[in-house]
Amino acid sequence: MLTLNTADLSPVQLQNYLQYAIAPRPICFASTVDADGQVNLSPFSFFNLFGSNPPMCVFSPARRVRDNTTKHTLENVLQVKECVINIVNYAMVQQTSLASTEYAKGVNEFEKAGFGMLESLTVKPPRVAEAPVQLECVVKEVIALGDQHGAGNLVLAEIKVIHIKEEILDADGKIDQAKIDLVARLGGDWYCRVTAENLFKVAKPLTTLGIGVDALPVSVRNSRVLTGNDLGMLGNVEQLPSGEEIDGMRWNTAVKDILDATIGDANNRERELHELAHQLLALGQVQDALKVVLL
Repeated sequence: MLTLNTADLSPVQLQNYLQYAIAPRPICFASTVDADGQVNLSPFSFFNLFGSNPPMCVFSPARRVRDNTTKHTLENVLQVKECVINIVNYAMVQQTSLASTEYAKGVNEFEKAGFGMLESLTVKPPRVAEAPVQLECVVKEVIALGDQHGAGNLVLAEIKVIHIKEEILDADGKIDQAKIDLVARLGGDWYCRVTAENLFKVAKPLTTLGIGVDALPVSVRNSRVLTGNDLGMLGNVEQLPSGEEIDGMRWNTAVKDILDATIGDANNRERELHELAHQLLALGQVQDALKVVLL
């Protein structure tokens, strides 16, 4: 394993390693205005949601690694403590990247990138018409994390108004994760796209008390077939099945075939049962998989 002391790395090296490793990162496409009302629009991938009561976002227009200068967005939010955070989807990613160009102060990136401007309801900065979600925010605080190349500046933005395009909503009026078609930043020039094909769910252990991986037999924990994800799913069940439930799994056709074919061959029997459990877990059949590995 490569081990690096951050004190031994240059800001450019640090940025490269960290931006490739800490990813994907959601994109804050922030519109701001200065004291004279001049509009600025710029994307930032140091961004996330930090609370819902009050609803708070935090993003960081960091000092430029190249020459330690500050960005217009930072200068603007210090003058006019408002912003709009426009959420970026795939249909607008190329224009968003174009808006990151370091145009001179006073140049309107809405116009340069070809975005439409919508008037906000409660804040001065305009919204990006193409954005699927637009968050009108009041800047509560700006925290400088340093004064050297690459130092962050945390902008604490409280969300006051949320605008959502109806075409990304489901039948219940909630945002459909597949329809919103989000993109996120990786390292260098890399992005990723959140499509229906790469979405998956993981059951949250919020209302249940999982038995834990340590409650599984040693042979299961040390399986050469079952993955860490498999063990996590098995450990998230609330209780082990009864002996009667486990024994009843013997009559499952696939299980019966394995048991009949491996009489007197304990090693292959365990391996084949674990392979079957792995397949069942991939189908979300956790209880059946657990019974199989406990036979």
